[in-house]
Amino acid sequence: QVQLIESGGGLVQAGDSLRLSCAASGRTFRSGAMGWFRQAPGKEREFVAAVAWRSGITHVADSVLGRFTISRDIAMNTVTLQMHNLKPEDTAVYYCAADFNLIDRIRTSEGTYDYWGQGTQVTVSS
Repeated sequence: QVQLIESGGGLVQAGDSLRLSCAASGRTFRSGAMGWFRQAPGKEREFVAAVAWRSGITHVADSVLGRFTISRDIAMNTVTLQMHNLKPEDTAVYYCAADFNLIDRIRTSEGTYDYWGQGTQVTVSS
């Protein structure tokens, strides 16, 4: 059974930075993608960023492009979301997710992700 444990959420002010980490355990991640989604109150969960595990290729949503970056550490089986210049509209519960596909492909649909973390709250005050 795969477990994804997120850490790093919290309350920050607009313009601040925050780093979220996700540690995967229970299965060796050899191919596919790990990513982050978020869900704000009253809204649907949306894709934020993902990284292809083997190649390291990344993809981020337009809404956070230039402010958020994602990276992975193969040895530690972790993925990190670095967030800069946070805005109040970034306030949401952030979820780590793992997509064990064989072609090392990044997919942005939440339905393609096999495992999810419990979520970590990020609150940005204005």
